[in-house]
Amino acid sequence: MNLIFLGPPGAGKGTHAGMLREEIGIPQVSTGDMLRENIREGTELGLKAKRFIDAGELVPDEVVIGMVRERLSQPDCAKGYVLDGFPRTVPQAEALSRFADIDKVVNLVVGEDIILGHLSGRRVCADCRGTFHTRRLRDDKVCPDCGGRLIQREDDKPETIKNRLAVYRRQTEPLISYYRENGLLTDVPLQGELASDHAVLREALGLEA
Repeated sequence: MNLIFLGPPGAGKGTHAGMLREEIGIPQVSTGDMLRENIREGTELGLKAKRFIDAGELVPDEVVIGMVRERLSQPDCAKGYVLDGFPRTVPQAEALSRFADIDKVVNLVVGEDIILGHLSGRRVCADCRGTFHTRRLRDDKVCPDCGGRLIQREDDKPETIKNRLAVYRRQTEPLISYYRENGLLTDVPLQGELASDHAVLREALGLEA
């Protein structure tokens, strides 16, 4: 099953893709994770991408498309995958269609108030890279897993979130029409409660409860 998750930043694409990875054994292919790994390692790609990510802008197509093509050619993607964070534009979708066969595109429909709550409360451990939310932390500065320092990413700060949502509406929402016209799109409305939202998602994918 080759899937794409669409939805605004903070909709839960990464969370639900990670849960499916554990449940049905197909990899979560996250362009965000791949880019952040390059940023941490200080690669040429990472340094170039960081300027765009910190400003809440999209990384140029040629960088992301090449990275995704290489990732999907790896053996663990042979039986399926969930694309999380790609494509983000119609030109990216058209490029993807030249080297990948997509079975279904899931559009996660989430209210803006839920998105702001998800992202503004997110913290990342500077040491183990674990991701947490302030509402589930006793101390929002200390990692509960390794004791490392928790930080708020630049792209999770309120001013950047608003810019990211504007960028999404301008450049990514046209994908909804593109995939709907191609008969691949399924809308999945979410309410912000993880367990019930994931059950709705599984049902939309035709998976057993």
